[in-house]
Amino acid sequence: MASINNGKLVLGGLAAGLVINVVESVVNLTMLAGPWEDALAALNLPPLAGGAIGGFVALGFLLGILTVWIYAAIRPRFGPGPATAMKAGLATWIAFYVFGYFGDWLSGLVPTSLFLIVLAYSLVMMLGAAYVGGMVYKEA
Repeated sequence: MASINNGKLVLGGLAAGLVINVVESVVNLTMLAGPWEDALAALNLPPLAGGAIGGFVALGFLLGILTVWIYAAIRPRFGPGPATAMKAGLATWIAFYVFGYFGDWLSGLVPTSLFLIVLAYSLVMMLGAAYVGGMVYKEA
């Protein structure tokens, strides 16, 4: 079994992270800006500012690296290519978005409509990010 190519892992992860950050920025700063502000205001919280946004950008790149790491880890079993990348993207989406937002939704921190929108766009986003990252990743 080949070992993980760490250089390509980071490069693919950064490419996947770029996809994540671009989609998150476009969606959350345009379509969901109002709903997020309303959700935060309902909790007596201010709108997100620079430090939080910087943290989300860093998290997007880390999520991209994690996604490509999962792809590299499951490649020996499922083979290289888009289908395996989609499996990695789906696994990351479930772990990060479904589990991450489900508790927030159950506890009333995120309204149902916002929860469902986030799940829908993030699924497409994570599959796209995994595809891009998986296509960049190659084993030595």
